Amino acid sequence: MEFKEYPDREMLALSLADRIASQLAQHLRGNDRATLCVPGGTSPVQVFETLSGADLEWDRITVVLGDERWVDGDHKRSNSRLLRRHLLRDRAAAASYIDLYTGDATPDDATAALSERLAPLTPLTVVLLGMGNDMHTASLFPGADHLQAAMAADAPPVMAIRADGAEEPRITLTRPVLADALNIHVLIMGPEKREALDRAQKSDPMEAPIRAFLDDATVHWAE
Repeated sequence: MEFKEYPDREMLALSLADRIASQLAQHLRGNDRATLCVPGGTSPVQVFETLSGADLEWDRITVVLGDERWVDGDHKRSNSRLLRRHLLRDRAAAASYIDLYTGDATPDDATAALSERLAPLTPLTVVLLGMGNDMHTASLFPGADHLQAAMAADAPPVMAIRADGAEEPRITLTRPVLADALNIHVLIMGPEKREALDRAQKSDPMEAPIRAFLDDATVHWAE
């Protein structure tokens, strides 16, 4: 694990956006397409807004969320809604976007088609992960109903998942598709997340799912 500490959140956002843009550009120099996987939530908003203006061949880049709440894309808790507002605009509006919310009655009904759609895009070029104070990442929550299956080496790329810590049913990318990414970044901010990261490093991935990705990740932290 590489740990990078920044003097403030603005510097973190600028540096991380530049790092992600560089990795995407480098990949596109030798490949037809690149794939960027990002988290929801408010922590990465500054990164998204900076990255949206990056001088990249966005029409050759596919963007996908690491997880989504099973709510309509206009719902205030939709990660897609946040992404459209802060990342999929400016130059990045030209990117292809795979929406994990399909409109099916349940996320379970959508997993097979989404897994089939995502499989040709692997390995993902860049994955940006967040982390909760409970050490979850994506919708891989400790104690979730299908966590063991989602963390297994033979898990499909996408699974439905439900947990006490999640208000709605979720759909999430699984451990193997996230862990096999060419570049993994973890974004955390504040003292509570720093303390959670320290705990996660000493924990089993079933108790701290973020632990499954730390060895190959660059962790970006600011107070």
